[in-house]
Amino acid sequence: MDVYRLHRGTAPLLVSLPHDGTAIPDAIAARMTPAARRAPDTDWHVSRLYDFARAMGASVIVPKHSRYVVDLNRPPDDVSLYPGQNTTGLCPIVQFSGAPVYLPGQEPMPAEVAARVETYWHPYHHALQAEIARIHAAHGRVLLWEGHSIRGEVPFLFPGRLPDLNVGTASGASCSAAAQARIEAALAAQSAHDFVVNGRFKGGYITRHYGNPAHGIDAVQMEISQRIYMDEDTFAWDDAKASAVQAAIRTLIAAALG
Repeated sequence: MDVYRLHRGTAPLLVSLPHDGTAIPDAIAARMTPAARRAPDTDWHVSRLYDFARAMGASVIVPKHSRYVVDLNRPPDDVSLYPGQNTTGLCPIVQFSGAPVYLPGQEPMPAEVAARVETYWHPYHHALQAEIARIHAAHGRVLLWEGHSIRGEVPFLFPGRLPDLNVGTASGASCSAAAQARIEAALAAQSAHDFVVNGRFKGGYITRHYGNPAHGIDAVQMEISQRIYMDEDTFAWDDAKASAVQAAIRTLIAAALG
């Protein structure tokens, strides 16, 4: 089954976009609420936002299916990444709004969740792990850049307004101190976007699991507020806003690479 696309690059850079997919199999969509079938919690247009990465020599991996099918940035045992806080799970049954994903009584049972993990989750992670190994063998190091986006205000998940740019390094565990310092310096040098490092979004499963700075693997999650490159209500791309955001992200990735 075609569950992801992988472009192999030439640089020590791998861009992973695990929430870019929108496909939902008909048999699953039929059990979902009309609102959920729109997949509103997609990281809209992040593949387009990171178009520039190939010109940097990056490898890029992108899934086909929606996070509502299975969330590739959650652990396969579905242990919460943010204990004590509202979040969504491996096969989400609530939307970021707190509304249900499924019609009453139609939520996936454990056997179905396990089947989705086998069909969609494992292939993506096998490919991700293999590409990290390939890049590391070629360069002796890897920057794994996790590209994400989300509405700037989601009361169910966090209070108030999310900053424009949200960097997560698992509180420094997934990335070398030197790389993080370069990212923070690049953020401080610009004034177009407000930012936070290791705030509400410290990095999901991929950042935490694959980051291994002691062995030359730096993993960084970038969570972008969607208001700075698109219309959050219609999901429409905004060329003028997006071009500025692309330039900012490119600068941050270059800084992280050193």
